[in-house]
Amino acid sequence: MITAERLKSVQEYYFSKKLREVRGLIAEGRPIINMGIGSPDLAPSPKVLEVLKNAILDSTAHQYQSYQGLPELRAAIASFYKAKFHVELDTSNEILPLMGSKEGIMHISMAFLNRGDEVLIPNPGYPTYASVTKLVEAIPRTYDLSLENGWFPDLGKLAKQDLSKVKLMWCSYPHMPTGATASKEQLRELVDFARQNQILLVNDNPYSFVLTKNPTSILAIKGAKECCLELNSLSKTFNMAGWRVGMVLGNADTINAILKVKSNMDSGMFYGIQKGAIAALQSGSEWFEDLDTIYSNRRDLMYELVDKIGATYDLNAVGMFVWAKLPQGSKSSEEFIDGLLYDKNIFIAPGTIFGSNGEGYIRFSLCVKEDKIKEAIERF
Repeated sequence: MITAERLKSVQEYYFSKKLREVRGLIAEGRPIINMGIGSPDLAPSPKVLEVLKNAILDSTAHQYQSYQGLPELRAAIASFYKAKFHVELDTSNEILPLMGSKEGIMHISMAFLNRGDEVLIPNPGYPTYASVTKLVEAIPRTYDLSLENGWFPDLGKLAKQDLSKVKLMWCSYPHMPTGATASKEQLRELVDFARQNQILLVNDNPYSFVLTKNPTSILAIKGAKECCLELNSLSKTFNMAGWRVGMVLGNADTINAILKVKSNMDSGMFYGIQKGAIAALQSGSEWFEDLDTIYSNRRDLMYELVDKIGATYDLNAVGMFVWAKLPQGSKSSEEFIDGLLYDKNIFIAPGTIFGSNGEGYIRFSLCVKEDKIKEAIERF
């Protein structure tokens, strides 16, 4: 059978291939410490697990569920956004639960992009933005982010370009992979840029509550709903990555367009998972404080490891990664991480998988227990 032409535009996801190689080394008996991927190793709260267990006994738990999610889930999302971000959302038409925010990237792209439309994609940034753009036969146009500019785009430079074919722009603050944050003034600049150029701006916002004291949402900016969507997820904040619970938020017209796609792609999220998600969203401040304590301790140890390597990092970065700049004169990022993998049995991510501006950088995940980080330090 001949595959679709669109498959020629994308490659297998880097981590899908590389983790296969890592598993092969582990099968050979090598003591690999995996610091490459941001998959939380901690469990959800006991309350969330208890709610899930009880929910599966409900008489309606195993039926098809609403494409828009349970009304009480949308209400919990609205309450969470109001409490944490001071954002008011209409539960009837401005919130769409997703099976993970990654599915939202595809649904948004299918809802708004035609063949030949252009999409602004951060470099470095989450590689799925470009992959999905190509799969829907739109054209990715990268915009540069740099350490010198705080990993924020030069919007003045962008505005001088021909943007007539640009339909969509992806951004991510707190930024993945660098951990950079954007101030409210910078978010306001992004919203103004999108409005002036008639671009749908999407902020991908899953790292708001990991090692950050000032959670921000682009929807908190006045007028943002006119031209913006926000993706969020329970994966990182509540250790529920495998549950696949996310959401997209915006005005009623844009959410309804995405629902047209989503309702043809799945038959609703499992009832028990939705009930667990509601419990998670209602977590008190103690949950976030405890999570930050764990990640803060791990990050301090990870800094020791990065120091051993001779790389440098930003102490103000947030999120569950350490983005580090390799020493001057080092090998390429991919050569460097392969050297660590085979010489020290430590796997980390090369910056280049996030774009050409990631060359010269490496990324460490904090989803590693303290004893494993200490073991990695001892290997040096």
